Amino acid sequence: MSLLVLSSTDVDHVLADFSPLELQNLMARVFYLISAPRQSPPVIDTPHRTTIPMQGHTALFMPARLAHSHLRGTALKAVSVPQTSGDTRGLPASTIVIDEETGAVKALVNARSLTAFRNAAGSLLSTNIVGLSPTSVVAFGAGKQIDAHLELHLRYFPTITSCTIVNRTSNERVTTLAQRLRTRFLNVATTVLTRRENDAEVQLQAAVSSASLIICATSATVPLFPAAWVRTGTHVVLVGSYTPAMREVERALVLRAVGTPSRLLVDSQEVCAIEAGELIDAGLDPSQVREIGECVYFEAGDLRLDSVLAVRETGSEEILADGPITMFKSVGVGLQDVAIACAVVDRAEKMEIGTRIPNYDV
Repeated sequence: MSLLVLSSTDVDHVLADFSPLELQNLMARVFYLISAPRQSPPVIDTPHRTTIPMQGHTALFMPARLAHSHLRGTALKAVSVPQTSGDTRGLPASTIVIDEETGAVKALVNARSLTAFRNAAGSLLSTNIVGLSPTSVVAFGAGKQIDAHLELHLRYFPTITSCTIVNRTSNERVTTLAQRLRTRFLNVATTVLTRRENDAEVQLQAAVSSASLIICATSATVPLFPAAWVRTGTHVVLVGSYTPAMREVERALVLRAVGTPSRLLVDSQEVCAIEAGELIDAGLDPSQVREIGECVYFEAGDLRLDSVLAVRETGSEEILADGPITMFKSVGVGLQDVAIACAVVDRAEKMEIGTRIPNYDV
């Protein structure tokens, strides 16, 4: 049996062939299965990830399986997380896809972009569920996650006219990202704000206070901005933290998304209760959050959204320190890796992209 190898460049070419709606709907099916009543035999299998410390990284191994008629696949993702915050090389990651018939390895896929795009697709779904058509976006971070989140949101929402990228320093990565967005999205005013500028706090407050969508994808252990800066009706996406010690926003901001029904969406209640630092710090119980999969259903194969009650946006001059917001917290679920890796492999085979190693498993 041959082995298909998809490099980072290969994956980028294949992902470009997917529309934001295709990726969103793919993740919607995954989240739907996560939140659906358990079946026998089970249609999902998500063992908890294995963590192994290395000299400069923490290696994570995440196996998972989907056995639904519309989503089927088995995969294992390996990702290395740098142990120092100053490491700007990103997260090395690869996914092994198993052939359902033979049990042999079918494909080896570079997962740097896959991880970012599966998270971004879930976040796009959350933005649609809360009924928001954003006009201004503030993004904290400049890595693959922010790149993918801005890519999908700017492609999907022509209403966005302003995009601010907030980074600790001005470096090649954030400069390249901003320039690429300016070139591709001519109707969006893209600016970069660094924490080291003389009037950084003033500019940051102005940007956050006027944002209708805030996206955070950092390794922060202290909140990135005061909760009081965020205006009523803003949708906040948090994808950076994955340990109890990490948090990107203040407890007060999390609590502004709690209500009846809850406006605080999560990818998995079970996993977020263990790994989502912001939610753990806020002392929330399961009844105060809502799985995003509970907000989607399908009719004749078509996606339908059970929208969370939208919160009225106020003008930037009417900032309310305790007004309601909506929030989506994602720590990432292995089933997302299975779904997007299998979809990319299938599309790559149709597009005849990748390197084929013959007789890999004879």
